[in-house]
Amino acid sequence: MNDLSKACIDEAKQTMQSAINFLEKELGKIRASKANPGMLDGVKVDYYGTPTEISQVANINTPDPRTIVIQPWEKTIVGAINKAILDANLGFTPRHEGDILRIIVPPLTEERRKELSKAAKAEAENSKVNIRNARRNVMDKVKKLKDKSVPEDEVKQVEKEIQEITDKFIAECDKVYGAKEKEIMTV
Repeated sequence: MNDLSKACIDEAKQTMQSAINFLEKELGKIRASKANPGMLDGVKVDYYGTPTEISQVANINTPDPRTIVIQPWEKTIVGAINKAILDANLGFTPRHEGDILRIIVPPLTEERRKELSKAAKAEAENSKVNIRNARRNVMDKVKKLKDKSVPEDEVKQVEKEIQEITDKFIAECDKVYGAKEKEIMTV
């Protein structure tokens, strides 16, 4: 197999792995029953006029499975962090306790679990679409290899290998979603 063929296969693997990594990151934001600092990812606080991630301006800890404790590095931004969390509409309200914020994560209702499961499924489907788009883009490049004096049987072999890689990553997507669904639905 020549370098052009290998480059196409490597590009497919990299792009598809990026889709899986993104899926895992997005599913990490979806709240299951346990508290975790990742629940606050994407929540930005106004820090001296600049939208900044909470994790960049405070320590976030989970002392037990139902509690998140946020300890800002500057006591003056406790109110701004509180407001940012409320504005993010995450389904819980922080309690201001001196120079820290404490969030008690409420247990999920059955209806809310189903909604979160649907959201997780939608993220998984988006990742599958991204994987298929990556396959299509790489397949277009592979078809152009014929013009670059790559033998036709090698082109067919590369197409077959890219399809196998795609199937593997689609299965990985389903596996990641299945694990998250089980986590969400576990009471």
